[in-house]
Amino acid sequence: MHPDDSDIHSRKWWAMLGIGLGVLMSTLDSSIVNVSLPTLVDELDTTFAIVQWVVLSYLLVIACLILIVARLGDMLGKNRVYNVGLVLFTIGSLLCGLSPGVGWLIGFRALQGCGAVMMTSLGSAILTEVFPSSERGRALGISGGIVSVGIALGPAVGGLLIGTVGWRSVFLVNVPLGILAAVIVYKVVPPSIRGESNQRFDLSGALIMFVALGAYALAMTIGQETGFMHPLILGLIAAALVGLIAFVLVEKRVADPMIDPSMFKDVLFGVNLVMGFLVFIMIGGQFVIPFYLELVKGYSPLQVGLLMMVFPVMMGLFAPVSGALSDRFGSRMISLLGLVAIVIGCLLLSTLHAGVGMWGYVWRMAPLGMGMGMFNSPNNSAIMGTAPRERLGVASGLMALSRVLGQTSGLPLAGAIFSALVLTQVSLPVGADVTTAPPDVLVYGVAGTFRVTAAIIAVSTVLAAVALWIDSRQKKSAALLSDSVS
Repeated sequence: MHPDDSDIHSRKWWAMLGIGLGVLMSTLDSSIVNVSLPTLVDELDTTFAIVQWVVLSYLLVIACLILIVARLGDMLGKNRVYNVGLVLFTIGSLLCGLSPGVGWLIGFRALQGCGAVMMTSLGSAILTEVFPSSERGRALGISGGIVSVGIALGPAVGGLLIGTVGWRSVFLVNVPLGILAAVIVYKVVPPSIRGESNQRFDLSGALIMFVALGAYALAMTIGQETGFMHPLILGLIAAALVGLIAFVLVEKRVADPMIDPSMFKDVLFGVNLVMGFLVFIMIGGQFVIPFYLELVKGYSPLQVGLLMMVFPVMMGLFAPVSGALSDRFGSRMISLLGLVAIVIGCLLLSTLHAGVGMWGYVWRMAPLGMGMGMFNSPNNSAIMGTAPRERLGVASGLMALSRVLGQTSGLPLAGAIFSALVLTQVSLPVGADVTTAPPDVLVYGVAGTFRVTAAIIAVSTVLAAVALWIDSRQKKSAALLSDSVS
């Protein structure tokens, strides 16, 4: 190996370490904070309704800013914006750990979200630039595996820190990791590919998208408390739809749009984004599982936490493998196989009943995590592979946005399906909590929710099959054209 080649090889893996630490922090932090909410209610003398905004303020900032930050990454340099995000996230984590009250904590979580959105929206784009196309799937697969590790470790690490050091350590643990990641990224990640220097930022498009995504995210979160037929929620959904239409009209007319419509001339780019959105609806809908494990099976919180790790652990094991396989055999076939496994997993979970033991749950859940690991990395690789090099930041942002909106939509959708199914089986007083229904009725609700989820993923599977067919046709046409020219 030439000395320069050895240096390049070393730098790309150092870059993976720096980006990976940022990915680990952002995913670990979201799941670790959820565990701390009951403690925060007592320690900060607040209510459950208010403390939820510790999570919501973080998620809403990410949803609203993700495409704006992605576009700035393409214009100003992805590595520069990513490192600013690392610094903001680290400072936000420090301030969260020092917060004197819940109001301060909510505000500092929003600051933390500003940093997290820079890492979330640009991490995949940087890896796509640093690694050659022949290793893109492997790199994104490792990144996907790190996401799974963060999600899996969050509840366990959070419980350990809260029980031994206190809730502030949940945020302060990010400070040394953030400093290390910022130094690595600054030292080893090369300058990013930028768009033309005379491009202007699409301020009007950014503001419209900010309002539209903010209205949608607020509707999906507040609607869980007020009901989705509440006038406020209907108004927010209407504002989101009007904003989306206005955004499309504006983007067609401005000289330097935030999202270049030409990116969607390749139909496969849009299809892969839709597939990702549908799959992450499934992930958002998994919140019904703890109700089965705790209320039907009677497992302790520790047992529930361990069993909930089956999905992210299986995903983490298969994500790097599927990424490497997609480099060798093509991303579309591997992602299609992953979707088939997810459908099988959803159908197996729809057979849950009160007599299922721990191992019965594990082998039903395992195909879901395995399928997600097989699908996500190749699908991400396909998205990034079809995007223009000067628009990798926006492509990465759209990919992250599909995840955020999928999860934001999946949770209330699954909640509505679960509640409706339970109420078809038992009559409860107005305003009563559906989780007070008998165990057999809860099982009916959980099983029915996963049958609907299987149908949603089946749609994504059909799209994947169509994408595979289109891709093979395009490659055959390109081969014939090449032969005729030669």
